[in-house]
Amino acid sequence: MKRTLIVLTILCGCSTEANHIGNPLLLPFSAVSTGISNATYNQRRGQVEVYVKSNHTAIMADITNGGGDHIAQAMDIASIPTEDRPARLIQLRSDQALYQTSPEALITALMVYS
Repeated sequence: MKRTLIVLTILCGCSTEANHIGNPLLLPFSAVSTGISNATYNQRRGQVEVYVKSNHTAIMADITNGGGDHIAQAMDIASIPTEDRPARLIQLRSDQALYQTSPEALITALMVYS
C-alpha cells in the first residue's frame, strides 16, 4: 500500500497540467536547454555591449537623427526584428537623455527589445 501511494504521488508530478516545476522527468533536459539559452543570450549581450561602448557617440547621433548605420548595426547585433525597429527607435529617442549619460542603459534597452 505504501509503495502504491508513493508511486501515485510521483506520477502526479508527471502531469501535463500547468505547474511551476513542469514534468520532473524532463528537468535534466530543461536544465541543459536553459544553460544553452543563457549562454547564447550572454554572448549576444556581450557583443552588443562592446559595439555600443565602442560607438556610443555615433549611435546617439543616429538616435537623435531618427536612424543611421550605427544604430542599425546595434539593432542587428541585438537581433531586434526589422519590423519592430521604427517603434523601438521612437522609444530610444524619447529616453535619449538617459542613454546619453548611460551606455549601460542603452545596452539594456536594446536587449529588452530583442
